[in-house]
Amino acid sequence: MCGIVGAVSTRNIVPILVQGLQRLEYRGYDSCGVAIQDNGQTTQNTGALRRARSTSRVAELMTQVAEDHIEGGTGIAHTRWATHGAPAVHNAHPHFSHGPGKDSADRPGRIALVHNGIIENHDELRAALQAKGYVFTSQTDTEVIAHLVDSLYNGDLFEAVKATVLQLRGGYAIAVFSKDEPHRIIGARAGSPLILGVGQGEIFLASDAMALAGVTDQIVYLEEGDVVDVQLGKYWIVDKAHKPVIRSVKTVHAHSGAAELGPYRHYMQKEIFEQPRAIGDTLEGVTSIVPGLFDGPNGGDAAKVFADIDSVLILACGTSYYSGCTAKYWLESIAKVPTQVEIASEYRYRDSVPNPKTLVVTITQSGETADTLAALRHAQGLGMQHTLTVCNVSTSAMVRECELAYITRAGVEIGVASTKAFTTQLAGLFLLTLALAKTKSRLSADEEAGHLKAMRHLPAALQAVLALEPQLIAWAEDFAPKENALFLGRGLHYPIALEGALKLKEITYIHAEAYAAGELKHGPLALVTSEMPVVAVAPNDTLIEKLKSNLQEVRARGGVLYVLADADSHIVSGEGLHVIRMPEHYGALSPLLHVVPLQLLAYHTACARGTDVDKPRNLAKSVTVE
Repeated sequence: MCGIVGAVSTRNIVPILVQGLQRLEYRGYDSCGVAIQDNGQTTQNTGALRRARSTSRVAELMTQVAEDHIEGGTGIAHTRWATHGAPAVHNAHPHFSHGPGKDSADRPGRIALVHNGIIENHDELRAALQAKGYVFTSQTDTEVIAHLVDSLYNGDLFEAVKATVLQLRGGYAIAVFSKDEPHRIIGARAGSPLILGVGQGEIFLASDAMALAGVTDQIVYLEEGDVVDVQLGKYWIVDKAHKPVIRSVKTVHAHSGAAELGPYRHYMQKEIFEQPRAIGDTLEGVTSIVPGLFDGPNGGDAAKVFADIDSVLILACGTSYYSGCTAKYWLESIAKVPTQVEIASEYRYRDSVPNPKTLVVTITQSGETADTLAALRHAQGLGMQHTLTVCNVSTSAMVRECELAYITRAGVEIGVASTKAFTTQLAGLFLLTLALAKTKSRLSADEEAGHLKAMRHLPAALQAVLALEPQLIAWAEDFAPKENALFLGRGLHYPIALEGALKLKEITYIHAEAYAAGELKHGPLALVTSEMPVVAVAPNDTLIEKLKSNLQEVRARGGVLYVLADADSHIVSGEGLHVIRMPEHYGALSPLLHVVPLQLLAYHTACARGTDVDKPRNLAKSVTVE
């Protein structure tokens, strides 16, 4: 989602700001911009605010910056994913203040500001500022903050921002500077991530350490409510009570998002094919099932927690929610632990019955998903203190706020549609299932050995599945002209059908729905025609005969079936029935294999339709607003 980069330095930092935005492009955005305090080297406006904004890609912004000779040692930059106001230049960040009676709408004032998040009380703040004579040139909630800072500014920007945040309701990460105070930027965060990068005689702000890859690896993670005063080579932090505080500096080796594509057309395709490596890395060093695998960086004692809990509550959004739905089947069938799975964005808005002996499990690729963080804090507020996250980013807010953690090792995922993050989440959740089962004396030594052997074989099994790509390209040619599709699965593979439908609609814009196959006759069957392709996930498990009956219901109505079948499931291609045979049946771990063909189907259908695979419209990678 939205990205922030800022810097205070003696050198021209505009190239660093723009390169930082390029590294954050994977998060998704629809406009971008940069603002600096003019150093007077190319103009006569020393100290004035200058900016460039674009509704195109960062590469176009880079050209605009060069043509306008925008240079300076103090500046902020931003990629925006539209919330308030359409994607348009006048809504793009950075925003300038326009003070009452002193700055016209077309001449910048003294405050420049960028913002991630959503300000919930922006309407009332806007009305109060308009009553004071402030002029608004955008529909954003962000411009409200810029004017509010200006209205409270009395020569000390740090004090003005501290006073401003006391009036804000909602989530935010902001970076702001004034034309009247050279080499000074103020940052603040509440509900949205913001970090500090410490360089040699220069200080940086960013929403993600990746933005500073190659610039500095010395990172300070600001905590909830922190406000930071950034100056040349130094900084001060106050906490949410505005008391001085010291936050530790960590060495973080971030990798640039501009990784080489190699032989692949898109990052999504590359990431699909990285899954054998990602699973291998995620399971590296796992030689036995012990609770200690989940102790994480916070010193929590997983063995003690696992022994104490009697149920599991999983909180997640989107693709991560579907990984949680899959885990529910494992946790209840293998570990025999009652499990609920909740959509994080819904959980905290309903009455629920808390159980202090519940293990609250959050699942998130970025570790900064706003809805999931809020749901975690809500559960903690209800007295459920046993928390664990399955997350791909060890330095994220989610990892810092949970008692226990399992860090997946998918690596940077640039494509908006998640692939390798999903399968590594499943691997971590299966390990959690086994660890809980062993703690509860529900996993024999032979069963443990069998599961470990199967997990070690996963990378090779995934390679065999990836070899099916040519057959899925053929399927994609059939899907490309369609506008609707159905996905079917039963039991453990119903969530995989849900994930397959999500992938198709995310990047192809084909309307796709998934159903538990037994529900077909309870309504969805009315949609089936020869123009509605139906995808079925058909492993040779205990429900295969039931699923075959559901498939016959589709064929009898003239529907066209596309079936992912195990080799021994006795489903044979025929008229209106297309079958791809999976290399082998994989038992409980079958979901990790069956989801890969669905990823490839979505990917190649998107290519055939000519959509922007890695940056689908209206979507963002890291959803840091509610």
